[in-house]
Amino acid sequence: MLGRALREAAARLHAAGVPSPAVDARLIAAHLLGVGPMEVLRHAEGPVPDGFDDAVARRAAREPLQHILGTAPFGPLDLAVGPGVFIPRPETEVLADWGVRRLAEVRGADAPRVVDLCTGTGALALYVAHARADAEVAAVEKQEIAHAWARRNIAALAPRVRLVRGDATDAGVLADWHGTCDLVLTNPPYVPETGDLDPEVYADPHEAVFAGESGMDVIDAMLPTIHALLKDGGAVGIEHDDSTSEQVRQAVRAHGGFHEPEVLTDLTGRARFVTASKLSD
Repeated sequence: MLGRALREAAARLHAAGVPSPAVDARLIAAHLLGVGPMEVLRHAEGPVPDGFDDAVARRAAREPLQHILGTAPFGPLDLAVGPGVFIPRPETEVLADWGVRRLAEVRGADAPRVVDLCTGTGALALYVAHARADAEVAAVEKQEIAHAWARRNIAALAPRVRLVRGDATDAGVLADWHGTCDLVLTNPPYVPETGDLDPEVYADPHEAVFAGESGMDVIDAMLPTIHALLKDGGAVGIEHDDSTSEQVRQAVRAHGGFHEPEVLTDLTGRARFVTASKLSD
């Protein structure tokens, strides 16, 4: 009976240290049943779906739930994910929403240009493309496997998004768009090198998560690219580690090409993003 299996699965996941054991067990069941999470309890008296025990065992081994389900929600989108690509987190939706609201404030931006640097799954680019059908959107990804995941998601959700295999720290990337972009969004590698995070973090590609001892290596190196892409007055939003807000603001100030950077907080009130606009030349 599924109801009993869900209780046993939640206990097993709790013992394995999974942060949300009952929710994860229900999401696995919902995926296998092909129903929404809120509908699972209607099936409590029914049989356990095929594959449930195996999926729970994988989650108990701390394999990311998104890898088991094959998708990760991001705003209104369901993105295909798997080994080799960074799993988008809910907090990044705050940056995506800020970007869409920023575009709405831009006068004359009926067809704004937007770039997502270090796109991974394509999350930020696709969020903007979904919200603004008139926008020209480009996504840049360096890593081969992540680029393939982005290509898959873009093909399924917004084929008009331009996908570029390139390095966000190369100031020449997207050279034909230099000086024309209204908005740059980026969720780059930003975690300081450490070995004490949740096991699921280490299931993401190392190069998509960590950025040197300070966590600032990629952000420091990509600021010239961001500046080159933006038009005068164009804006950038950068996600960063919850320990490096001041370092990111200092880096933006030190570049010299941006107005005073501002802090954007996540839904828990933590400083997790820095925003700024490009100074006129």
